[in-house]
Amino acid sequence: MTTPPAAPAVEKRDSPAGGKLSRERVLACALEIIDREGIERMSMRRLARALGHDPMSLYRYAPNKAALLDGVAETVLSELVVDSDDPDWKAQLRSVARQFRGIALAHPHVVPLLVTRPLATPLALRPLGTLRPLEATLALLTRAGFSAPDALHVYRALFGLLHGHVLNELQELVDNPDETDDLLRLGLHRLPLGEFPLLRGLASTLLSYDGVAELERGLDILLAGLTTAPP
Repeated sequence: MTTPPAAPAVEKRDSPAGGKLSRERVLACALEIIDREGIERMSMRRLARALGHDPMSLYRYAPNKAALLDGVAETVLSELVVDSDDPDWKAQLRSVARQFRGIALAHPHVVPLLVTRPLATPLALRPLGTLRPLEATLALLTRAGFSAPDALHVYRALFGLLHGHVLNELQELVDNPDETDDLLRLGLHRLPLGEFPLLRGLASTLLSYDGVAELERGLDILLAGLTTAPP
């Protein structure tokens, strides 16, 4: 009796094969992969496998990985709502700040696309979706009486604060999680006491970091400095 040939191995897919593709579906899947595995693991081949399609079929929606990452940044920033008609511009800036922090915490692997990737891209060449929060914030502030140049200064100050804040909040601090002593948990005991007495003394403060309180304090300082600005 002849043994029938073994069935060919089938590559395991992340999702059912096939299904109609769209830009929204492609970007949503890319975001899922980045959220789960990081930007470095994202590739057109990896994405195609997750979608159950041939890699060549994706180039209709993103010609390369750079364009794909730009699309992911647009997708994430579409969650940021700026109400340019809000008469309370300070409250609206607080809302924007809290939303941005929430987006960063929900998608920590995407933060480099929002904070550092734009540094290498001239403003006019950035994806339009990444510029809409800027335009809406400028509209909010100019309607509140700020000149366009002053509104731009406020935007830069706000997002400079936000970018720095999320990078601080997301950074890994704990070196030895099994230790109970704060200095040892952070590994700061390795720093020479004679050179870093203040930093070593802040071990407990560093470990008790409260992202919400820290952001609100930064906003208090920023907005207090704007009370004397035009209008």
